[in-house]
Amino acid sequence: MKTNHQKILSLEELIEKIKNSISLSAEAEKYLYSIIKKKTVLKGDILIHQGQVVKHTYFVIDGCLRAYCIDKNGKEHTLQFAVKDWWISDFIAIYNNELATLTVECIKEATCLEFKTKDLDGIYALFPEFEAFQRRNLERHVVSLHKRILNQLQLTAAERYNLFLLQYPDIEHFTPNYYIASYLGITQQSLSRIRAEKVQK
Repeated sequence: MKTNHQKILSLEELIEKIKNSISLSAEAEKYLYSIIKKKTVLKGDILIHQGQVVKHTYFVIDGCLRAYCIDKNGKEHTLQFAVKDWWISDFIAIYNNELATLTVECIKEATCLEFKTKDLDGIYALFPEFEAFQRRNLERHVVSLHKRILNQLQLTAAERYNLFLLQYPDIEHFTPNYYIASYLGITQQSLSRIRAEKVQK
């Protein structure tokens, strides 16, 4: 059973992260504590289903979540892995007021901070300083996605795999091969070949 003390300790990580980015008043900090829910997510749990209304955004304290979509042929495409200090949700659905285009699932037991999207929207009117913090989060997310697109266009599969290992050094220990292959845009056979060639070097 999670105690209130444990909850405060986990929230403090995010609070300190925010304080390092913006000046945070005592009132704003109190409000943050009131809208955040700590959530333990088990491996295999689904937080967002493709096709549903998206009501929450998640900040990862530990563990790993994955966002993916399924195309009309039933093939999975992994868009994002979210590890410590990353946010994850279906932002297209949130900002375009659409149904979810992604599914978000837990692939390693995780501790997350859960926010209702309506609470996050309301925080800007109460505490405008949060707009700068959230803008930086969105900038970080957009930059990450743009880099990934450029990597897909410009780099070989082996180069993309090497960059993946730098970004997620431990993820191979708990992630199925086909998740990684779908993230890299290659087949599992190609991934196995790249790994074999890497070992031989």
